Amino acid sequence: MTFETDIKKPLDVIWDMETSDPDDFLTLLLLLGHPMVNLKAVTIMPGSTHQIGLVREALSWFDTDIPVGSFNIEHPKECVSGWHYKAYGHIEPSRHSEDAAELILRLCDMDTTLITGGPLRNISNAIILGNNLEKPLKAKAIYVQGGFAGEGVVPEEKQMEKFKGKQTVATYNLSHHKSAKIVLEHPGIDEKRFVSKNVCHRVLYDEQLHEKIASLKSSSKSLELIWQGMVKHLYKHLEKPSGPKKLHDLLAACCAIEPNIGEWKEVNLFWQKNEWGAELAPGSKTWIIIDYNQELFEKTLMMV
Repeated sequence: MTFETDIKKPLDVIWDMETSDPDDFLTLLLLLGHPMVNLKAVTIMPGSTHQIGLVREALSWFDTDIPVGSFNIEHPKECVSGWHYKAYGHIEPSRHSEDAAELILRLCDMDTTLITGGPLRNISNAIILGNNLEKPLKAKAIYVQGGFAGEGVVPEEKQMEKFKGKQTVATYNLSHHKSAKIVLEHPGIDEKRFVSKNVCHRVLYDEQLHEKIASLKSSSKSLELIWQGMVKHLYKHLEKPSGPKKLHDLLAACCAIEPNIGEWKEVNLFWQKNEWGAELAPGSKTWIIIDYNQELFEKTLMMV
């Protein structure tokens, strides 16, 4: 690997994830092996025993035993997509976790960046808990995969065709809008950045990227495991490839590692009729992505 780890110290990260599709797990694999990341903890939504077992298995592949947090370890459903087991084999459930909000509050500080790939309930619960204990949650930054910037923020030529002219769009990771508002309004997070649909829907894992990662996977356990998983996604049926995969959460994680990947606008996010939008607001300390540098994203992803 040629990633220049001596330029700056690795980023302290807490990764908050779910497992309904490949994206979050691929991001976990990236964060575990990236030379510019010090992964301090992983928290899971909702945090079933099957999800905990999956995350614990991934940690074992990297010979690490960092803390894992759950929102609801008694959740009645597995909450793990079939892809995970097809790609990585049978994995036993586990109860080896702690309360996610308590974990975040304990480990997060002004040198820590939160990255989220699911609904913001673990983060909001940590904020509520901290306020109740008179120990407010503090973080250097949060990078949220979610939100939407459209008309009035994104120039027309940079709007995806399916979002042309729209000011608001439903966005799953902010669907629990009360939690999202708690995070948005919390003063203890110094910088808030949102990686929105108009950009992340253009970032794809396709056969070309798959080949690039194949050429580097022998020198990185992260890339080797990402490649292994994407074989199962791209080629579910050998006679009919599944097609590209949108890389929502991997983009958010790479932006946290290298913010210059994104072109950002300072905004206020707003919720309207079950949809989210953004309006320009200089000085808000909340940014949303409106474009990205594909070459820099791929370099950060592949650690070159």
